[in-house]
Amino acid sequence: MHDEDDQLMLRMQGGDEAAFGQLVSRHQSPLIGFFNRQLRDWQLSEDLSQETLLRIHATAWDYLPRGTFKAWMYRIARNLLIDTTRRRAHDCLVHAAKGRHRDDDRDEMIARLADALPPPEEQLDQREFARIVDELLHHIPEDQRLTFILHIYAGLSLPEVADAMESNLPTTKSRLRLAREKLREKLVARGIVDPTIAG
Repeated sequence: MHDEDDQLMLRMQGGDEAAFGQLVSRHQSPLIGFFNRQLRDWQLSEDLSQETLLRIHATAWDYLPRGTFKAWMYRIARNLLIDTTRRRAHDCLVHAAKGRHRDDDRDEMIARLADALPPPEEQLDQREFARIVDELLHHIPEDQRLTFILHIYAGLSLPEVADAMESNLPTTKSRLRLAREKLREKLVARGIVDPTIAG
């Protein structure tokens, strides 16, 4: 039994262009969020999400429907992110723009974040908590940061994250654990006590 993304890919491979439109509707917003967390440039993130989706369209025949669409899509996105980051390192004219978030997507991501790193007992506003975590994410190693973002914000399972990161499952689990530990340490350093580690 193929999942919905696989069904859409099969339809695309059969020449159904409407299926591509449905894939765009399902995945463009999460892709923008993925890129924006890394680049902090909303316009560039929109452009890269579109480029990712165009690459999916161009390479649709390379995809084998085995229920691994999201991992395949985020592997394409990650490779595009790496290329873009390298280019940006040499381009001082690129300025980061402040991100905008769609409320529904933002609320869903905050809920996943709250499950991964419960907000402190002082009831710090969840949006403020998410903003602080977004800021702190840029101070942990890239592989750990990407693993955390793909699992918590993009909602990929750990096997899907491993596939997207071209890593193995034990390494992926270790990176996620380290990301959580480092984020908790940084939260504590800011005086934000996570109840899961306070007692």
